[in-house]
Amino acid sequence: MDLALLRTFVTVHRAGSFTRAAALLGLSQPAVTSQIRTLERQLGKPLFLRQARGVTPTTIGDELAHKAAPHLDALVEIAESCPDDESSPTTLHLAGPPEFTAERALPALAELTGKSHRGFALRASFGASEEVLEGLAAGHHDLAISTVRPRGALFGATARCDEEHVLVAAPRWAERLDPDALRLKGAPALQDLPVIDVHESLPFVSRYWASVFDARPATPATVVAPDLRAVLACASAGAGLAVLPRYLCAPALDRGAVVALYDPVVPPLRTYFLVVRTGTLALPTVARAHEELLRAAASWG
Repeated sequence: MDLALLRTFVTVHRAGSFTRAAALLGLSQPAVTSQIRTLERQLGKPLFLRQARGVTPTTIGDELAHKAAPHLDALVEIAESCPDDESSPTTLHLAGPPEFTAERALPALAELTGKSHRGFALRASFGASEEVLEGLAAGHHDLAISTVRPRGALFGATARCDEEHVLVAAPRWAERLDPDALRLKGAPALQDLPVIDVHESLPFVSRYWASVFDARPATPATVVAPDLRAVLACASAGAGLAVLPRYLCAPALDRGAVVALYDPVVPPLRTYFLVVRTGTLALPTVARAHEELLRAAASWG
């Protein structure tokens, strides 16, 4: 049986789509379709059921993937562990939300990029979870950081850490609030404060309001800036209240640039996942970066 056909088959099985598999393999979709049909003719059995959106493996397809995938991944690992030119570092493409990637992930990987020929070059790109997962599926990235746990056989996801969200504002706004009124009334006690968020839909404020106050924000955003670091800067300058990850606003809280307006019994949390395409942890560069990020995440809390 041709290993190239098996490789294409396993990629389609994981991707759930001829189109997506073609992008990952660097082939045209007709070439992928042709290879799968050839393999099906050799086996005398269908491996996939064609559907309007993608393909679903048959029982025979699932069985073959279960048997073949570990061996193909092992061959990739052997091939990648013996590069032709050890003096040229392998490039790792990392994608994730801008603030978390810049503040935590990239510094955690910085040491690995400087280890002589055994290190790797690093390229980062930023985007929302849906965007970076699409890029990972298409082969544009090697690792993705996501706040959404992906579904399907194409991805493997590991929960890395939880971030606590804090309701903050500049001291002058905090001085106008009655703590007892906020505790008793909840969200209505905050309705006169301007709101800052990363999008018109108020994703951070809305999530906090729903979790803590069981309510929706009553006012639209006064300031919208698509980067949490900009949101923090605006909140510190007195533009209004904001909901921010504690890791990001902790220094501003310590120096008094912003104040936590509320201390809920159970603070809202958001989980970050480290996501790879299934099978790519066999690649040494991906495995090293994955391991280093998981190690660093243990101290992030």
